[in-house]
Amino acid sequence: MKYQCLMIDDDITIAETTAEYFNIFDIKTAYVTDYDGAVSFLKENQVSLLLLDINLGERSGFELCKQIRAEYDMPILFISARTSDDDVLTALNIGGDDYIKKPYTLNILLAKVKAILNRYEKAAEAAIAVSAKAVSAGTGKDMREIRITKDITLDTGAHKLYRDGRETAIKAMEFKMLLYLLSNRGRVVTKDEFLKNVWEDEYIGEGTLAVHIRHLREKIEKDPNAPDIIKTVWGVGYIIENMEE
Repeated sequence: MKYQCLMIDDDITIAETTAEYFNIFDIKTAYVTDYDGAVSFLKENQVSLLLLDINLGERSGFELCKQIRAEYDMPILFISARTSDDDVLTALNIGGDDYIKKPYTLNILLAKVKAILNRYEKAAEAAIAVSAKAVSAGTGKDMREIRITKDITLDTGAHKLYRDGRETAIKAMEFKMLLYLLSNRGRVVTKDEFLKNVWEDEYIGEGTLAVHIRHLREKIEKDPNAPDIIKTVWGVGYIIENMEE
């Protein structure tokens, strides 16, 4: 069964109330209250977005996030009463897309979830459009496969990333960001340009952009902490330099 949102929170009152509110506004939402329940639910259902608490009884939402990231591709919004910077950074560094602090207002949370669902749907559509544009812009050369390095290629037709001949999962927004960098190879892409032309949302924070860049690096760099492909130009933006033949 398909759900737009899954609420994972060990406080049954919060989980049930939030799911009920979302369903009233046509965001099909279910809830579970523990780690194992979340794992089982995801195996049996298709979910577009997760709302994940850090404290899940004896288990951790951080631990669950790592497991989900290894198997699924969906936005994960952490929701927690824990407000330390360390918790926020940990959540983002292990694959969370945002961090919402409790207590939250249901209508504001709903608006954020709707915006993220809409953004990811648009990203998938835009990725198709961008790849088609890249193909049509080719000067008589087949642009379906773009070689990033001798071992890494991006298939713009199938929207797939290959590393050492093996497919590597890539999100729609990550695909769009990588293709944009490749289309502007040898030129610094500023953060503002990314937000305007790729995200098409100038209100996205630079932190969210940095998290997605980090996720991309984890997929294509030998050492994401010392990147050779997607390089940072401090205070300006990012660049993929021209490939040496």
